[in-house]
Amino acid sequence: MLNLTIGGVPEHFNLPWQLVLEAGQPQDLNINAQWRDYPAGTGAMVAALNSGELDLAMLVTEGAVAARQSPDCQFEILSFYTTSPLLWGIHVPVGSDLHTQTDIAGQRYAISRYGSGSHLMAKVHAHSQGWPAEQLEFVLVENLTGAREAFAQQRAEVFFWEHYTTKPYVDNGEFRWLGDFPPPWPGFVVCVNKTALRSQRTGIEQLLERVFDQARQIKHSERSPELIASRYGLKADDVRDWLHNTRWADKQQLDQATLAAVQAAVNLSE
Repeated sequence: MLNLTIGGVPEHFNLPWQLVLEAGQPQDLNINAQWRDYPAGTGAMVAALNSGELDLAMLVTEGAVAARQSPDCQFEILSFYTTSPLLWGIHVPVGSDLHTQTDIAGQRYAISRYGSGSHLMAKVHAHSQGWPAEQLEFVLVENLTGAREAFAQQRAEVFFWEHYTTKPYVDNGEFRWLGDFPPPWPGFVVCVNKTALRSQRTGIEQLLERVFDQARQIKHSERSPELIASRYGLKADDVRDWLHNTRWADKQQLDQATLAAVQAAVNLSE
């Protein structure tokens, strides 16, 4: 039996994996699959893939592409996981005197860790605004909970995170949303540890087909908004909006030209 440890953020994008694993489908493929949540995001999963702690992980595309530049990188990008972009929300504390995206220039950015999406997208956004990305100041907070604490303790002024995951804290008056910054590339990729990919590629690709099929069912099921809302603490109307704008990949696919464009954007922001 093939043993796989799979990781991802504990967010709604990864519901297809959760449902496939909960249904026991990997066992039909002679696979014993275990899921691990990584609230700290892509940077933590990059380290886990490189160490062999994880066999597969769903990483934000820009984080995976940036990490792939390291000579010590021990994973491959196997496929896009979504084909729609990730909607990066730009947030400040509700009592902040920052009211537009222009206002955040020179402020301190809360990030989960260096090399994470929250770190890289802050830099890509700064470059898009013509600001010197190398002068940005970052505050390590590990995850969304850490960002909330950093805001409350006035240790950071800006936080980039997925729009709908942070929306409950906008709705409850903790954060203020300044707008979104969706990059022009797919939001997530499937990354696989090189050793696992060499030895177990067929099983991994078969499991991925099951996940893409589950994603299609979620996308088109009338019950999905309520299911996702209840599991992830979101409002059903927000989930409907998210589902309308989200496209999972329907098969294993990877466009090298798109990855090159991501690489160029990451390089420019350094």
